[in-house]
Amino acid sequence: MTIETMNIREMCDAFDVTPRTLRFYEAKELLFPIREGQKRLFTKRDRARLKLILRGKRFGFSLEEIRQLLDLYHMDDGQEAQLSKTYELAQRHLADMEAQKAELDEAIGELKEQMVWGAEKLNQLNKDKSVAA
Repeated sequence: MTIETMNIREMCDAFDVTPRTLRFYEAKELLFPIREGQKRLFTKRDRARLKLILRGKRFGFSLEEIRQLLDLYHMDDGQEAQLSKTYELAQRHLADMEAQKAELDEAIGELKEQMVWGAEKLNQLNKDKSVAA
């Protein structure tokens, strides 16, 4: 039985990450490449884990949360525990993201108001200069 593997360069190209990123995830025990001397060979399992790691990071999950979710995969419950925990974390992160978005929308609105005020003030100052000249 042959295991299809990818070297570090192929992984970097496939997932648009740096070798440093892959080594970091390996050091954090999120990926477990086969080591042949200095060479790292990544299996299909590593590729699936990396895809989940990157998705989790994009959604704001911490590395520890991602590790816990990945560790739940091996339970013999048809992935119920993993899916349940993922859903719970996703709900919490979605609520956080929506709150951040609301704060950002408010800040954008205030900044636009200030810019309108600033533009009007500049226009008035320029009119005052041209009338005085």
